[in-house]
Amino acid sequence: MSGPGPAPERDRATAPSRDPVGVVVRWAAFGCLLVPVALLWCGSSAAGAVGAAAGPATVTGVCRLLMRRSQRVAARPPSGERQPRRDPCRRAGTGAREGRPHNGGDTPVG
Repeated sequence: MSGPGPAPERDRATAPSRDPVGVVVRWAAFGCLLVPVALLWCGSSAAGAVGAAAGPATVTGVCRLLMRRSQRVAARPPSGERQPRRDPCRRAGTGAREGRPHNGGDTPVG
């Protein structure tokens, strides 16, 4: 007889993962709402409470944008080695014209 217990490994593997950025932003938004409530509770004016909440709300919004951007950059596949840039002023050809160093070893001695 099997009773309630820990979930099998396959159930844990298919569970949706939590978005860490979303969790941070939700807590920050909660803090931004808590600031004016605490200020009003302590006797501050409504305009002062709203003004004091505007700063943390702005910081929260900017941090959310930066965290999402860093997630997108981190999710990009590695590009490997960069391809050398082609100089449009050079003509197609062989030898030193293709970017190989020309040290004079191929020139005949006079």
